[in-house]
Amino acid sequence: MSKQRLSVAASKAKASRDLRAANSPDREAKRAENQRVRRAAIKAGRDVSGKDYDHKDSKFKTVSANRGNDGKGTKTEV
Repeated sequence: MSKQRLSVAASKAKASRDLRAANSPDREAKRAENQRVRRAAIKAGRDVSGKDYDHKDSKFKTVSANRGNDGKGTKTEV
């Protein structure tokens, strides 16, 4: 993916929005859940390298399979 070409002002605004989104209660909860599940899986001997935890399906998927690259995007998820 190529980097966005933004003005300095737009870049600062985007950084602020991104940080606010990353630290929202929903994202913090998902991050914490991901850490718990990932640590438990590694402790149980599962190989989760190169995989992300899918919060919707409650299982580990490849990064590409967990990014909404099926043509529908992530907006269709409930």
